[in-house]
Amino acid sequence: MEQLVIRDADVVDGSGGPSYRADVVIDGGRIISIVQEAAAAGCQRPKARRELDAEGLVLSPGFIDMHAHSDLALLRDPDHSAKAAQGVTLEVIGQDGLSYAPVDDRTLAEVRRAITGWNGYGDDIDFDWRSVGEYLDRLDSAFDGRGIAVNAAYLIPQGTVRMLAVGWADREATPQELDRMRQLVAEGMEQGAVGLSSGLTYTPGMYAKDAELTELCRVVASYGGYYCPHHRSYGAGALEAYAEMVDLSREAGCSLHLAHATMNFGVNEGRAPELLALLDEALASGADISLDTYPYTPGCTTLVAMLPSWASEGGPEAILKRLADDDTADRIRHHLEVTGSDGCHGVPMEWDTIEISGVTDPALAEYVGRRVDSWATARHLLLSDRLAPSILQHVGHEENVRQIMRHRVHTGGSDGILQGAKPHPRAYGTFPRYLGHYVRELGILSLEECVAHLTSRPAARLRLPDRGLVKEGYKADLVLFDPGTVAAGSTFEEPRRLPTGIPHVLIDGRFVIEDGRRTDVLAGRSVRRSPVRRNADSRG
Repeated sequence: MEQLVIRDADVVDGSGGPSYRADVVIDGGRIISIVQEAAAAGCQRPKARRELDAEGLVLSPGFIDMHAHSDLALLRDPDHSAKAAQGVTLEVIGQDGLSYAPVDDRTLAEVRRAITGWNGYGDDIDFDWRSVGEYLDRLDSAFDGRGIAVNAAYLIPQGTVRMLAVGWADREATPQELDRMRQLVAEGMEQGAVGLSSGLTYTPGMYAKDAELTELCRVVASYGGYYCPHHRSYGAGALEAYAEMVDLSREAGCSLHLAHATMNFGVNEGRAPELLALLDEALASGADISLDTYPYTPGCTTLVAMLPSWASEGGPEAILKRLADDDTADRIRHHLEVTGSDGCHGVPMEWDTIEISGVTDPALAEYVGRRVDSWATARHLLLSDRLAPSILQHVGHEENVRQIMRHRVHTGGSDGILQGAKPHPRAYGTFPRYLGHYVRELGILSLEECVAHLTSRPAARLRLPDRGLVKEGYKADLVLFDPGTVAAGSTFEEPRRLPTGIPHVLIDGRFVIEDGRRTDVLAGRSVRRSPVRRNADSRG
């Protein structure tokens, strides 16, 4: 690696403190010197083999995407500009309780089918791993050993663990099955995972009672990891669902990070202050809590996720059989439209809020970008595309989004699903949208505060000792952006447009974006938690 000096940058160092002008010297993938303008007066300025003039640009730590769904994309696409061009230098994957390790042959086939709408089926991927450690090794050795586009940390997916130990049945785990799940979680933590995720509106993870989840979180806590739940409701009963997770993590002594923490649907309009009051009370009592959000109002998931949990018991093939039976399909419709499906957060379905964002069958392409007009259409798509359609769900509230992003434990997470002909623009636009729309245009956050939300705060949650700040000795994972022009290029009409105003991104001191263009550098690697187990009685 050649030595580099970034000259005359406006450094926003990630701490939340005021910016300063400086020359920053990088060597061996780390920041070796920071010479502030005042200190350099009358002195010889640092030199290096290569210099970059950063006049007019902000230099910040690389952004950390606390909620990403790039589990297969990192192995599929060496370019991965969806994230690299945003200034993302680290993604946290394995989200929402469903991913591809740990698995056996049966479970791998089931989870591939279950989350086709998130990541594709994976026909182009060689699934030559089964354990968490093997998956992380595969990331490190991807593309002929060159690595991946950006760094990645992994959460053990609780739904996959339950699928492996219990199956798809809606019942309590036996003592032997619970022991097996504890063992799988411990193995995953020892192999480098940073914590445990859940998707408690997704099957089969949602079948777990709190006592089961608490036992798994105790294991995670013993390794210094954190629990990241997509909790049981973001609609009816959302506050109760948040409180449930706070209580569960407190009982387990485990740090808590609330995934895509928002308040959606009509029942929660204007209720963000109630959520924040709940969190403030818990924080004041000593709880270790953080959260992430994306700066948009619509959500994004799969169409099959809307179904009631009883309709999903048994796995994908059982779902398809129920959908094919007219009487059972009508029961599903009743739960969706009248009762309020637990898959749709207990809120009766309003079909005009559902927009199809992707299908796998080209014969169904005409539905992409259209709202679903009825249960008949939804059923047809689920059967014809074998549960694969992905959706946007237009149920959010802008004022809730703004209030939550101001909170002191807030971090940024794209929840970016990269599949589909018309994905959610958050996959390509989350981080520049924070900086452009919410900082420069609206003033919801100051630039220094927003950068801290996107860098040092998530690094602290991940307990990374040398990332998240522009600081001597720290990893040279850095972003240079123009604060006057940075903006998301992606829109709902053109969701794959790249951002503007981010000319340079470095990972490990190497340019992955240079002069606004993606280089061929693959500097990303797995970022693993140190496998040191604490005392079994330790907390948080």
